[in-house]
Amino acid sequence: MSDIPNPLGAFDVLYSRFEKKPKKLKLNKPGAFKKLFSKKLAKKLFGKAFATRARAELTVQAPVVADKTIAKAKRPALQITWASNPQEIKEAQRLRYKVFAEEMGANLPKNAEGLDIDDFDAYCDHLLIRDQETLKVVGTYRVLPPHKAQEIGKLYSDSEFDLSRLDHLRPKMVELGRSCVHKDYRSGAVIMALWSGLAQYMQKHQYEIMLGCASIPMGDGGHFAASLYNSLSNDQMAPVENHAFPRLALPLDRLNGGLEVEPPPLIKGYLKLGAKICSAPAWDPDFNTADVLTMLRLSEINPRYAKHFLGQ
Repeated sequence: MSDIPNPLGAFDVLYSRFEKKPKKLKLNKPGAFKKLFSKKLAKKLFGKAFATRARAELTVQAPVVADKTIAKAKRPALQITWASNPQEIKEAQRLRYKVFAEEMGANLPKNAEGLDIDDFDAYCDHLLIRDQETLKVVGTYRVLPPHKAQEIGKLYSDSEFDLSRLDHLRPKMVELGRSCVHKDYRSGAVIMALWSGLAQYMQKHQYEIMLGCASIPMGDGGHFAASLYNSLSNDQMAPVENHAFPRLALPLDRLNGGLEVEPPPLIKGYLKLGAKICSAPAWDPDFNTADVLTMLRLSEINPRYAKHFLGQ
């Protein structure tokens, strides 16, 4: 599953810090939205080049958080909302098709409406980021909460990995997937807006664990992906008891895994937040990507960024 930004991962959490009612992100003050998604923060998470245009996409006036939507404010640039009807879900599916099939060449089922649809969509909550001026959806995540995963009987990640070591975490586990950002909005602001929406979602429902695949392009045949995996340090890997095992493993022993590489900006951002990698790369032939299962514990989010995404 090729995602832009790639989904986060799973995290086993001690929820002591959320025993009290979780704090909401303070986005209702002038300047708060721009401060939250500052160019400085984007640069720290994703690198200088990726963050260059981030601040320019935002306005000083902040949207006002109201349940699942952000009320319209004076000239806000981005709007965080959740799909509330089938038409809004279709907007997310249409963006996914444009990014995955038309732009990246993924082998998706043909659809007369130009939509990316699979069996999980009906069970998921769909996070949308809109350009406030055009109301066009420019970023999306889908979120499969634990009770819906139990209803469908599986996670998407089960198709790529043996998750048996994580079975005991399923009642706490939220799976993120099918995330993407419109090609004209990949400077960091939309990604951080997505992460903000996810943080609010986790706190509102008091979920503890997220799980998802982080996708690495394989345009070079997999050498970059192998080198990136080999370059991970011990503290970037999940504990062995939380490891997952690829069903179709990337053949690391047949690839040049010794190249000097930098993680893609999004994976770099996840790692800086405190996410852990808990698998070797799995090959996804439909998307021609190398996917690694990524884990993040809310209790282990880097304190440097917790105040931005958790309001702490």
